[in-house]
Amino acid sequence: MQTDATSLRGRGALLAVIDARLAAGGGVALHGPAGIGKTAILDAVAAQAAARNELVVRLRPVRTERSLPYAGIADLMSQLPDDAAQALPPAQRAALAALRQGLPPRGGTPALARRLVLPLLLTHCARRRPVLLVLDDAPWLDAESAELIGFAMRRRPGHRVRVLAAQRRPDPAGKRRAARLCPAPVLELAVPPLDADDLTALLEARGLPCRTASRMHEASAGNPFLALALGGAVAPGPAWRPAPIPETVRELLRDRLRALPAGVAATLLVAALATEPTTTMLLRAGREDAVRDLRLAETEGVVELDGEAVRFTPPLLAQVLAEEATVAERHGAHAALAAGAADPTEALRHRALRTGRPDAAVARSLAAAADRLGERGAGRDAAELYLLAADRCPHTLAAQRLDWLVAAARAATTGGAPALAGRAAEAVIAADAPAGHRVRARLVLLDLAGQGLAEMGETFAAALAEAGDDPALLAPVRLRLTWAAFLTGDSDRAAIEAGRTVEAARRAGDPTTEAMGLSLIAQVQRLRGEARWADTLARALRLPATPAPDWLHYGPRYLAARFAMIDDRLDEARDELLRLLVVAEHDRIGEARVEVLRSLSEVATRAGRCREALQYAHRAVAAAQHAGLSPGPTWYTAAVAELAGGSLAAAAGFARRGVRASEQEGDRLYLRRNLHALGQAELRLGETRAGVAALRRLRDLEAESGGADPMIVRWHGDLAGGLAALGEHAEAAATLAEARAAAHRLGNTPGTVGYLDRATAVVLSESGQADSAVVLSAAAAQHFEQLRQPIEQAHALLVQGGAERRRRRYAAARMAIGAALAIFLAADAKPWAEQTERALARTEGTSAPGIPPADLGLTTTELRIAALVRDGASNREIATQLYLSVKTVEATLTRVYRKLGVRSRTQLSSRLQVAELSSPA
Repeated sequence: MQTDATSLRGRGALLAVIDARLAAGGGVALHGPAGIGKTAILDAVAAQAAARNELVVRLRPVRTERSLPYAGIADLMSQLPDDAAQALPPAQRAALAALRQGLPPRGGTPALARRLVLPLLLTHCARRRPVLLVLDDAPWLDAESAELIGFAMRRRPGHRVRVLAAQRRPDPAGKRRAARLCPAPVLELAVPPLDADDLTALLEARGLPCRTASRMHEASAGNPFLALALGGAVAPGPAWRPAPIPETVRELLRDRLRALPAGVAATLLVAALATEPTTTMLLRAGREDAVRDLRLAETEGVVELDGEAVRFTPPLLAQVLAEEATVAERHGAHAALAAGAADPTEALRHRALRTGRPDAAVARSLAAAADRLGERGAGRDAAELYLLAADRCPHTLAAQRLDWLVAAARAATTGGAPALAGRAAEAVIAADAPAGHRVRARLVLLDLAGQGLAEMGETFAAALAEAGDDPALLAPVRLRLTWAAFLTGDSDRAAIEAGRTVEAARRAGDPTTEAMGLSLIAQVQRLRGEARWADTLARALRLPATPAPDWLHYGPRYLAARFAMIDDRLDEARDELLRLLVVAEHDRIGEARVEVLRSLSEVATRAGRCREALQYAHRAVAAAQHAGLSPGPTWYTAAVAELAGGSLAAAAGFARRGVRASEQEGDRLYLRRNLHALGQAELRLGETRAGVAALRRLRDLEAESGGADPMIVRWHGDLAGGLAALGEHAEAAATLAEARAAAHRLGNTPGTVGYLDRATAVVLSESGQADSAVVLSAAAAQHFEQLRQPIEQAHALLVQGGAERRRRRYAAARMAIGAALAIFLAADAKPWAEQTERALARTEGTSAPGIPPADLGLTTTELRIAALVRDGASNREIATQLYLSVKTVEATLTRVYRKLGVRSRTQLSSRLQVAELSSPA
């Protein structure tokens, strides 16, 4: 199947470089590991050339054809036009006949005559149209064909004959063959891995669940083929459970390892079995040629060296190496690592791994070492040793084995090792363990579920049954039930479970869990529009709560910072979040760090620091992908940051993916937020009806969940503006009235007045009440200036300028819009600045083709309907085209007639024609 260039994600820059080189003549030689996407790039370039009516010749040799003389040249000749042969001299025609059949030259055929066939044919073809030879897997081309093609290219066939060739990483037999098959000048390019965003989008487009797709980047090292194969092998089930390596992937990785000399492979096996492989560690383990071996492996793309550190690329190579080695080879490598280990704990680990026999003394030593690592905060290493202790535990230590498994599960959770945590927790549940052990194991599985708690009903039921009346066990289970209800939008259930959490935690003497329960109650109260949330949060803050770094985002300090942001106390929010970030950096799971980074990004957006907002947002996205967390929340934050300072198209992409991720995981909280970001992006991209549809869906979801605070997800003004642009003025006014009533009931926060006044100004302007719109938008701009929110201030000035333009006060419009542009530019608000520049141009009297000039004083909807009337459309046709009711069209036309002083369609058409003729070009 041909691949169009536009369908290749993350390859735009590379394709542009290739296109520029080929347009000037010469050749491009690509190289990269199998699966990196070389063939897809070749397909895209070939498709583009064919679309330009160039002659495209494709060669796709396979490994088995390397021993078939002239197989490649026969394929090439068969793709050239038949009439080209007629232009050849007799000697070359005879040689061509043999070459087309893949036959060796006859005894009487001069070698030069045979070699000149291809140059003469290409020269003849190039006179009619450009020629592009596309050659995949160049090292598999037979030697005879390669010699003839190389000869033709060395004769400089002219800029109208180009070659695009590809090969895997150079090997001794075919080193730089792709480059030698290209005409000069040759550009050699490595095909890089896809970045995390592009790879995730590619996998989602192939139907992979968002969370699976987002964690494939690290496993595949950005290799599209590996990522697709690995993602397809992920069976439904817990996100933490590792999928088996598909045989296609295993074979591809085996191929890369087979190309290495035996000594290099042996050194890499030792590195694969080490906890943190380094060059020095390999030397201490007896690999005397480690430096040379690693450099060779790096050249072949098997490892990356970062100073002393050794990293396999992709990481799965280490797993395949270990699994494909014999038992004797693994035991020998562990013995070498034990002998060379500088750390006694590491030496103990490798001695234990030399054999699988149970040993009570070894098990106890491993557990004691794990205790010490846990005290130092090395959760992942501690978890590995606890698991190893449990594996080496004899039957006489069955009770201690369960203790070690529980400790392993908890240490792995805090250490950011979900696969180890899940393995240990499931081992506890499968054993005949006491109730307390089983509840703690189930809590680990619940924490590993992330935003997918809605799917953990059986685990919750079992944990509650096993906890019985023990408040110390019940409190943490109830806390997670609260969060599950919160995510699914069931605020009533969330409030009940949070109350039960607080009660159980108080009975258990657990102030930390009690404070987190109270924080969730305050959150539910605020969402419902209950003013007592402030007292509840104050109670939580007074408790001596000390949540671990990985639970920081459930604590009262973090919630207080979030509410400060919602209430437009941005400096206070930022100061507290920066303090919390210092603690969150110790979170090995990553969720707390991600949440703090997300909040810092949102604060920066509101404060008009767009570049900072983008940096925090993309750090959060990368951290979530690295930790395998649910991507919906971070994609929402990225969309918000892109809306302010990046790209509207990127914002829409993040939001759409966030909607899908939230739907897949039953996360109604971030489904609503991503719908808001998507609605904003669609509206600003000019897709008004799509934007309104997204925001209406958000409105309905919020009504179902009992959400009432219009300042948390500020969608009301966006929906009202979109509705007004569609001519739905009554619904727009009702939306804003509802928001004002809720804000009044809660007690207006500083930003409420400005936000709702600006939104009302938009509706008034679209409804033809420009005078009132100017007053309200100007007041909103002053309000936001006092709050030091430059993006919101400039947005209000932009609305004011639009209203002034409708009043035909062009100097005032230019002044307001120019002020908005200056603010947007200073804040690095790129998409806003672009939108404002277009608005400024409209004040100069320009208009889009087919649309009447804006100085008629009509609203957007009125202008569209007037233009369609001028073009002869009936009211019903207008209603169908604009997705309006016939009644709305009739009412709007009445207003248009009144504003323009006309009484009929004929007069309206004449009035528009006069206006267009008098409008400056």
